[in-house]
Formats: sequence, C-alpha cells, structure tokens
Amino acid sequence: MNAALPDVALAESSAILAALDEVGMAGIDLPLRLDGPNGPEVVRARAEIGVDLPVPDIKGIHMSRLHRLLGEFAASQSLQPAALGSLLQACLASHEGCGSQRARLSLDFEWLLYRPALMTPGLGVWKAYPVRVEAHWEAGRFWVDAWVTVVYSSTCPCSAALSRQLVEQAFSAQFGSSATVSVQAAADWLRDHATLATPHSQRSEALLGVRYTEGDGPFALGDLIDLAEEALGTPVQTAVKRADEQEFARLNGQNLMYVEDAARRLHQAMATRFAVHQVRVIHRESLHAHDAVAQVSQGWAQR
Repeated sequence: MNAALPDVALAESSAILAALDEVGMAGIDLPLRLDGPNGPEVVRARAEIGVDLPVPDIKGIHMSRLHRLLGEFAASQSLQPAALGSLLQACLASHEGCGSQRARLSLDFEWLLYRPALMTPGLGVWKAYPVRVEAHWEAGRFWVDAWVTVVYSSTCPCSAALSRQLVEQAFSAQFGSSATVSVQAAADWLRDHATLATPHSQRSEALLGVRYTEGDGPFALGDLIDLAEEALGTPVQTAVKRADEQEFARLNGQNLMYVEDAARRLHQAMATRFAVHQVRVIHRESLHAHDAVAQVSQGWAQR
C-alpha cells in the first residue's frame, strides 16, 4: 500500500550526525487490562513509548511500528511484568535496522478500589489511586518500576504537644485553687474547652515504588496500597457520617507523625513484602508555606 509513497526516514540521512537517547511517542490513549481484586477490568491509560537511535546518520525511527505493537499488547495482554518484557523486546526487534538497544514504556492510570466507611455499616464508595508503571529494556536486561500514590492525613506531634500544654494550663487556671475536682466538672470543662488549642494536620502523599523483573509474578499493587494504608493508619476517607468522622479524628490523634515517622513506617512495612522499594513522603504543611519531604529506599540504586 505504501510502496509508491516517499519514505524520507529511509531515503534521506540526517543533516546533523548525532545519536539520540530516545525517540518515540507520548500521550497515547490506551485501554489497559488489569487483574484487579474483583477480577479482570479495563482502565484508560496514557502511554509513552520509545527506543534509542544510536546510529547518527539514520534520520528517524518507525513510530507506527511501536504504535501497532502497543495496540496489539493492549488488545491481547493484561498488565504483567512478563508481558511488558515481551512487548519491549518486540519494539527492539522492529527497529533492528536502526541499531536500537534500549526501549522504554511508561503507563499512567488510576486504579479504583472500593473503600468502606470507618464505622457506618454499608457505607462506602470508590477511591482512585494514581499509578505509574515504567518498563525498561537495556543491554539485555529488563526491569519494571511501579509507583502508587497513597494520600493520608498527618497530624504534627510537636503541635499536638503544644496544644495539650495550653489545655493543661487553662485547666489548671480554672481548677488550680480547688482541693478536688469532680469527674462531672472536669468532663463539662473538657467538653467546652478541650479544643482551646488544636494541633495542625495536613493532607499528605506517599509515593511508593516497587521493582519487578521479567520472571516476577503479577503486580501486587492492591496489596501495596493496603499495606501502606494500614501502616499509616490515617488514609483519607471517601463517604463519611459523623461516627466515621469521629473515628478519623481518633485515628489522627493516635497516629501523630512527622514526615520522618511516616517514611519509616512505610519503609518497615514494605520491607516485609518488597525486597526492592522506594518511599517518598510529602507533607503539604498547613503551618508552613513549604512542604516537608522524606525519602528512603532499599536496593533501589542497584539495577
């Protein structure tokens, strides 16, 4: 069909002789098959795919070949490390004439998980978790980095201590001259004045990365999300009634954490399941005009 059409990429050489680290496409819409907790499902993903162009005088790659291979993958394969490895090998084989030795594919999508309310029976809705999967093939080696973002609430331990001190001082000022204070009088005072000062808290994000190779089994992203939310104790909620909001307040009070605390909690929890992982935590401060960040990894620098 294209025999009579000009092919500039093959017929002409590049005017500037330089190898390129990567050439490809970004922003490709793709139906992506996932093996979720409730069975197979299809989500909308945005793909970026490319190969290197190491031969300086070759004008360009064959983008339509990458596009076709990506479409065939989406139509027949679910998201698994082995399937991604096969896709990248096929991308390199389709560009053998270009001397390509590296290939990369990234997929961005949101994974919906059903989340019940903390206390109210039968109440719950779906919650979206941003996911990025980035697969690499380089010098005969293959690996996949999968990233999940978990949003949670963090209450500052220092602010909590300062708030408790103010409440303590106000209580002493009210009842310090009394030899005894009845339980009812103390309860009444606390009901009206326990929030004389409140600690600051903020919506926070944990970016969790795990590494897979071609021989690894299915992605365990749902397990990773559950593991992280359990370790943190204060994931943001979906539908709530007053009882759920009260329980959320209790959980925040029982899980005071600096950004360092959150990073260490997540690192400890992930080490039980994922040999190679990375944690980056961001507390979007409500006290400061800047964010607080912390990062920790295990085996991440080794590839």
